[in-house]
Amino acid sequence: MEDTVYISSKTTAEEVIQEISDKLLEKGLVKPDFYQNVIGREKDYPTGIDLGVVNEALPNIAIPHTEGEFVNVRRVIPVHLEEPVTFKNMIDPDSSMEVKFLFMILNNDPEGQSNILAQIMNFCTTTSVNDLEAFFKSTDKSAIYEFLNRSFADQEL
Repeated sequence: MEDTVYISSKTTAEEVIQEISDKLLEKGLVKPDFYQNVIGREKDYPTGIDLGVVNEALPNIAIPHTEGEFVNVRRVIPVHLEEPVTFKNMIDPDSSMEVKFLFMILNNDPEGQSNILAQIMNFCTTTSVNDLEAFFKSTDKSAIYEFLNRSFADQEL
């Protein structure tokens, strides 16, 4: 849904996640303890992903999420970051990375979490680099939504 595409100017992971969590709570998409659980999970299981291994031109992303009991829907929330924000690396949790885009997962179906992660990674590895570069730079919420809607049209997100 286009009304859940966000652009954030916050400068820390906690601030971004708080800002988006508050907006999602207002819309009734998450439960009140969503923010605390995303932050707690991020500390134990970081979600920063280095897309430089796909192509050096691509920015790093993060996929923050928490257990289904803290959300009310199944949806991926795209968040364009105006400034790079530091997240810990999913593969090497002791190292940090600068991230420019978030795919925040809301999933009230515990069985589907890894499936959604796989779909996002598939999107990042099979979409043309030129299209991805333009997508990650876009600050047009409608364009971000339309691109994702087309890209995931055949998948249940």
